[in-house]
Amino acid sequence: MDADLYADYRQLAEDVRAAQDRMATIRVTAESDDGLISATVDSSGGLAELSLDPRVYHAPDSTALARTIVETIRRAAQNVLEERFAILARYLPADATPETSDLKLGPFLHELDREANGDRR
Repeated sequence: MDADLYADYRQLAEDVRAAQDRMATIRVTAESDDGLISATVDSSGGLAELSLDPRVYHAPDSTALARTIVETIRRAAQNVLEERFAILARYLPADATPETSDLKLGPFLHELDREANGDRR
């Protein structure tokens, strides 16, 4: 492999790993419209914290409460996806969107390493 191309591969891999590290630290909190529910999700979109204001128990509609909790978690997860996308946008096609992009970097980094090491399979 050409030395310049190898250096380009290595630099790209280093940049993508740095982006991966930044994405791993993302935590986003969203609140329900009424401010009574707060959900924090981690970088993978998994629920990390859920806070319920005691006033949520004053309303007897458990179905509405559940719906609001789920919507608040979804809102936080969508914000995580958008933050992850913003970090990686420079590596993606111009028409890419958060919803249509695979933002998992492991397979991409594996392929970069394989190419950089001359394994062309």
